[in-house]
Amino acid sequence: MNLQVHQEGRFKYIETGGGEENLLLLHGLFGALSNFDSIIRHFGDHYNVVVPILPIMDLPLRKLSVMGLVEYVDDLVEYKGYESVHVLGNSLGGHVALLYVLQYPHKVRSVILTGSSGLFESAMGTSFPKRGDREFIRKKTQSTFYDPNVASEELIDEVFDTVNDRNKAIRVIATAKSAVRHNLGDNLGQIKAPVLLIWGRDDQITPAFVAQKFHELLPDSRLVFIDQCGHAPMMEHPELFNQYLEAFLNEVVAKEVSA
Repeated sequence: MNLQVHQEGRFKYIETGGGEENLLLLHGLFGALSNFDSIIRHFGDHYNVVVPILPIMDLPLRKLSVMGLVEYVDDLVEYKGYESVHVLGNSLGGHVALLYVLQYPHKVRSVILTGSSGLFESAMGTSFPKRGDREFIRKKTQSTFYDPNVASEELIDEVFDTVNDRNKAIRVIATAKSAVRHNLGDNLGQIKAPVLLIWGRDDQITPAFVAQKFHELLPDSRLVFIDQCGHAPMMEHPELFNQYLEAFLNEVVAKEVSA
């Protein structure tokens, strides 16, 4: 399986080319392609798994917002010629996925949310700690997970690098503030696509009550909790996550085939 990052014009993405169904994975604010490694390897031979690098560090500041990211995703979908996608988002990526299906409902076959923002989230706030405070960043990164050991030194280094780079920090804050402004509570009832919510029971950033509220507001949704799990279930419990995801996708595809 080729996991090389393609760069074509302004687009950077992974594409497995494994099947006719397109599974689009959207990472979070501090996310990386490696966050989805288990999903890519499990589904990449049977689905065309596509993972764009969201241009949080590349968009002009005046265009940097959750809606700017939505337009980037749609431009990629159009550029690649995908007729439809199953879209999965973690954290901020879930927020972008929801805005995308609201904007382009005819292009989305299903939505999968895990630790999604859009209703409530408790992250780092609107400012960063003073430069050089690596221990603070270590604890914040570890708090993403139920098991702090899941936060590798490489991941901690990536977050530390971001918050200590003034340009990157400004971009992260601008994106986070944009997400807070785009609360989706009043709009979720418009989403008709089937939605699967896979949530960590011990998520500290988007707690369990957030998942329950999403489930209440989304007309065609189902909710599964994973115990002893934080904000990134696909990283902490990859086998169980993929089991839930595969069953859901099989059901969605089978219904459309028989319709």
